[in-house]
Amino acid sequence: MKSGKLLGWSITVALAGFLFGFDTIVISGAEGPIQELWKTSDLFHSTFIVSMALWGTVIGALFGGIPCNRIGRKKTLILIGVLYFVSAVGSGLSPNPVLFSIFRFIGGLGVGASSVAAPIYISEIAPAGQRGRLVALYQFNIVFGILIAYLSNFFIGQYFDENAWRWMLGVEGIPAILYLFMVIRVPESPRWLILKKNDESSAAGILQSVNPGADIQALIRQIRDSIHEKKAGIREFLSGVYNKPIMLAFLLAFFNQMSGINFVLYYAPRIFRSMGIDPDNVLAASVPIGLVNLLFTLLGMYLIDRVGRKKLMLYGSLGYIVFLLGVAWASFTGTTGTLVIFFICGFIASHAIGQGAVIWVFISEIFPNQVRDNGMSFGSGTHWVFAATITLVTLPVMSALEGREWIIYCFFAFMMILQLLFVLFIMPETKGVPLEDLQHDLIEEDEYV
Repeated sequence: MKSGKLLGWSITVALAGFLFGFDTIVISGAEGPIQELWKTSDLFHSTFIVSMALWGTVIGALFGGIPCNRIGRKKTLILIGVLYFVSAVGSGLSPNPVLFSIFRFIGGLGVGASSVAAPIYISEIAPAGQRGRLVALYQFNIVFGILIAYLSNFFIGQYFDENAWRWMLGVEGIPAILYLFMVIRVPESPRWLILKKNDESSAAGILQSVNPGADIQALIRQIRDSIHEKKAGIREFLSGVYNKPIMLAFLLAFFNQMSGINFVLYYAPRIFRSMGIDPDNVLAASVPIGLVNLLFTLLGMYLIDRVGRKKLMLYGSLGYIVFLLGVAWASFTGTTGTLVIFFICGFIASHAIGQGAVIWVFISEIFPNQVRDNGMSFGSGTHWVFAATITLVTLPVMSALEGREWIIYCFFAFMMILQLLFVLFIMPETKGVPLEDLQHDLIEEDEYV
């Protein structure tokens, strides 16, 4: 029963990831008809129609740690659901590109804040031995949302009229309402209650629910003893004490986007068209991406607490390099059809079992309790700054390199060679280590203030 509570709370909070994945990818089926309807230029289209949600995500990620810290993880998660709902309904009803961009920006705020709040919450309620796969539930829900968005876009595109794109975007309001109904029932993070509200009695009950048989008072003392600074604002975060986890978070998030993953997910239909796949089948060709992403994310969830974060990143890096070079070869030689879809799906599988499974787990683990809000915001913000930048520039770059798109894939493959070196020589393993112990591994004792 108690383990059931832990799983239920983790699944509920991870549903913010479902909305994240759906909201992020649903635009891939709608952006083409929108550009045709409003006759926007490639630059305006990529800057506002497609990328505006990503810039909202950057803001939501960079500042998502503030409400997490001040009003708590739970209230922040509720606010995120409201943002998703408003964005879905507003985007679907927008009469012009300006209002559309504003509502997509609002949805982006929800995506960015959820990438901070949800992994923090789950990492703070989960025992060390289960933390990897429970936080990875968030990533599973992201890719499940991506799959449902691809399927939803495909079926709506088949059976609705020229306003199909409005339904593609507006239907997200349904899961947003369901998520809100569920998340109001979860408790607050026990670590936040102890460190921010000094409410040990409420925290003890929650900790007992998720750590049956543990010495709860000893665990509470360990949480309290992990604090070595009375203040933990931005100035303290950037004081130099946390340079190592900051570096690790930056590099992991940087390489995540330098793989080209968001480029492929956002522009999958355009990529398939550029490689000779029948325009009438591009939405259907995108569905295998969602299926492969889901299956290999499940595999990553199964392995993350067994083989560890570092080994999954190693597998993923090698796969990235092989399949990106395969896509580049197909683009260079003019190869089309099933082989192209195979290479793209191999690339997606490599991401799902590596970066996809690891990023939110790893970043939520490596920062001490008192700066986890700032650390998660920093790592997530870095991720989304590069995601937005790449999504902004790749459409004009694709147009400029028409007929030579293979250069893009070679660039991403080179960046993944650099990621492989990062994994081999810099990235530490965090599997099975309690949060309070990790800070002793990543921060030198004599640096404590």
